[in-house]
Amino acid sequence: MAGQKKKRKKPHLLSHTRPTSTAKRPSISSQATRSLIRKHHILQKQLHSATSNGNIVAAESLQAQLVASGGLQKYQEASIQGQSAERGGDTSKVLMEWMREMLPGSLNGGETKRGKGRLRMLEVGALKVDNACSRSGIFDVTRIDLHSQHPDIKTQDFMEMDSPSIEAMEDNGFDVVSLSLVVNYLGNAVGRGEMLKRVGGFLRLGRHSGKKDIMGSVFPALFLVLPAPCVTNSRYLDEVRMEDIMTSLGYTKMKRKLSKKLVYYLWRFVGIKAGQLENVAFRKEEVLPGGQRNNFTIILQ
Repeated sequence: MAGQKKKRKKPHLLSHTRPTSTAKRPSISSQATRSLIRKHHILQKQLHSATSNGNIVAAESLQAQLVASGGLQKYQEASIQGQSAERGGDTSKVLMEWMREMLPGSLNGGETKRGKGRLRMLEVGALKVDNACSRSGIFDVTRIDLHSQHPDIKTQDFMEMDSPSIEAMEDNGFDVVSLSLVVNYLGNAVGRGEMLKRVGGFLRLGRHSGKKDIMGSVFPALFLVLPAPCVTNSRYLDEVRMEDIMTSLGYTKMKRKLSKKLVYYLWRFVGIKAGQLENVAFRKEEVLPGGQRNNFTIILQ
């Protein structure tokens, strides 16, 4: 009716305009995601180089560029989208495929339990809590990341995380450590080597050592994922050198998968003797010459 007053809408509360923690993030294209991740890695590498060389002006400029591009939070958001199911990016699916292949009939039958509870996994650089390993039901997963975006992911730097003592290893150690696209994030080749060195101190070797069953032939283990060009197109690192490095750290290669973008490994930790690493050194040495190669490497010293 002409004389009827229009109903006034109530103003929205400011809180209603803020996304909740469970709100779906706006999706960006796969190309934009890759571009953001690549730019972040390049800036991190340049920042480390400038800092190492004492170039304060360059370091401050690069740090400003990182902040302007969204910093670690934007990088993580892009990484999370890259891991989304619709983009097929959950790297832990490969690990679960291997588990089903190597432990036939064991995943649902209880054989994965030994002593107290399920197999324990440490996921370094965790971004999601619902990946394939988390949903499998065979792992008790401890998730850590430098900048957690979820209450079930602990904010923790793996390089500063205390490894369990020998006495506490049974309760606090792990059967699997996952380093999926974590080692390559470090801009420092020496830091990458130190990260790989640390892993053995978290794996409970005694729980599986000497066991002649199928579980003892698989665990403890390291699940390692790198961008494929790190070993297929680097001047300083190839598959042979990668295996030599891991062997020196007490690992044997059980599984490897190469996709267009990534290389996946499963390394079984067999342990190292006291003092074994004292004379081990892998320096920056050219193994694949060529002008179109990258400079990725891992240094042990």
